Amino acid sequence: MVLKNILEAALFAAARPLSLAQLQALFDEAERPETAELRRALSELGGDYAQRPLELREVASGYRFQVRTAYSPWISRLFEERPGRYSKAFLETLAIIAYRQPVTRGEIEDIRGVAVSTQIIKTLQERDWIQVVGHKEVPGRPGLYATNRNFLDYFNLRSLDDLPPLQTFIDRLAQAAEPELPEPVPTLEIHEPSETPAPEFGAPEESSEPAESADT
Repeated sequence: MVLKNILEAALFAAARPLSLAQLQALFDEAERPETAELRRALSELGGDYAQRPLELREVASGYRFQVRTAYSPWISRLFEERPGRYSKAFLETLAIIAYRQPVTRGEIEDIRGVAVSTQIIKTLQERDWIQVVGHKEVPGRPGLYATNRNFLDYFNLRSLDDLPPLQTFIDRLAQAAEPELPEPVPTLEIHEPSETPAPEFGAPEESSEPAESADT
């Protein structure tokens, strides 16, 4: 049987990314393809879908089939659940973690110039996009936040090296989720914390809210 057909069937049946090792494990040892052979077959399979509404995509966890972004306006109508409503504070916090990781909550607040609510951090963890990867050796030993493999998979990234320019990432976030208010997508610049006042990334009114308020 043609190797690429077996891979195609496996990827559709799995409905999740499959790594090269997982694909190799489908075969008995005597017929198990080498990694290079698998890559060639996957490349050929991807070419077969070049003009199709589906695409074969490599992400951090492996390979998967997915609907091309151009078809999202129609496909989204199949699902009753509305996209999440994310505030600017949520988008900015995720962007800072993604581009400055590992980073503490206090450092995020220094960069944004306003408090980061506990609810934002909780929501990011519930979405399984960030995790605590250690603690900073300063008084209180605050947790260090970083993105994880699920974050990479969700945003179609193989590694952090594939992160697009910051504003492109913010635009992509805004398109993936309905904004909380009908306002422009924020333009962000990540600066090194200093003794001078931190740049204000969030909406001005946010700084007057309690730190524990929900921004999502």
